[in-house]
Amino acid sequence: MKKSLALLLTLILLLTLCVGCTHADSGAVVPDLTIARRPIPENEAMEFLKKMGVGWNLGNTFDAIKNNWNRSADEMTVETSWVGIKTTEAMIEAIHAAGFSSIRIPISWHDHVSGPDHEISEKWLGRVQEVVDWAYNRGMYVIINIHHDEDQFLPSSAHYEESAHYVECIWKQLAARFRDYDEHLIMESLNEPRLMNSAYEWVFDPNASECADAADCLNRLNQLFVDTVRATGGNNASRYLMMPAYDAAPSNAVRDSFVLPMDSADNKLIVSVHAYTPFDFALNQNGSGTFGTQAQKVEIVSFMNDLYNKFTVNGIPVVIGEYGAMVKGDNLQDRVDWAAFYVATASARNMPCLYWDNNVFSGTGERFGLLDRKSLSFPHRALVDAIIRYGGWEKLPEAQ
Repeated sequence: MKKSLALLLTLILLLTLCVGCTHADSGAVVPDLTIARRPIPENEAMEFLKKMGVGWNLGNTFDAIKNNWNRSADEMTVETSWVGIKTTEAMIEAIHAAGFSSIRIPISWHDHVSGPDHEISEKWLGRVQEVVDWAYNRGMYVIINIHHDEDQFLPSSAHYEESAHYVECIWKQLAARFRDYDEHLIMESLNEPRLMNSAYEWVFDPNASECADAADCLNRLNQLFVDTVRATGGNNASRYLMMPAYDAAPSNAVRDSFVLPMDSADNKLIVSVHAYTPFDFALNQNGSGTFGTQAQKVEIVSFMNDLYNKFTVNGIPVVIGEYGAMVKGDNLQDRVDWAAFYVATASARNMPCLYWDNNVFSGTGERFGLLDRKSLSFPHRALVDAIIRYGGWEKLPEAQ
């Protein structure tokens, strides 16, 4: 009976998704591309990335935090404070039915901890686990992390002791809670670690002593994360773990100042990067709304080649944990063209991508919405089609 109901739900969702797309796509079409696979080493980590396939972020949800205006709010209302709607199993099923096989669930914790050892609220952790299970039980790859807790993990010597204590306390609890989950559960140390409210917050200067110190502290925090998770044993002894460089920027990941931790497991560390590229098109609200120039394509190819040459050719896995392009007027076709090229270029280098979906479709600002969580439809279906068509190593042709 349960299998029959699940099948019926899937069929209903598929019909809903198809109906929802034809109306809003304004004739946008997925371009035909002939990007071929690049050579990759044959090892377990590269095979793991192939299985991750196409990914999606449950953004603006568990990563939400209490601001001054909602400081006294009940902790469980934080989940809906940025998106106005509670996550349901039907949402996860809609993503899965659309063809996404990986999901990143960004999570902030500091509004849900108490005591000197940052004990996580059982209500909050239980709710997170419930949503994790909805994806995990469907065979999806699930990434959990420490997200908007930047004030708690400042990568600086002046704050290292309290930052390390916070990271260790949170990951001890999470590792214990998810210890028995298999490799479909991936743990990511931190989100975009940086020197908050400083001149170097989003600009890493390798010649600045503050940045050199931050890089060193971040390496130590990532090492602490690995050691903490591995020490809990069980499946955590060999689980895949993700970690970013400063800002999670690709340019900082390829610097010599970023050093992967030592690990008792063999090649189970994944380099995590975020890349809203090209910036002027994808993330700059006042930038261009069109895509297709050679310079724009070169910008994408360039950062992916840097990662490929530094890590992939050496058998080290890379995941693009966040990417996306904002709505700017009626630029759906440009975003479809961009997504197809971006995802195909990443897939050719065996780098899974997880689209940043903040559930914002209207108004101004960062409109990255993909799934309409109220109607369970994809208003910009051609964008989804482009991602699904070109997402994944196996979907691209071999080089001739």
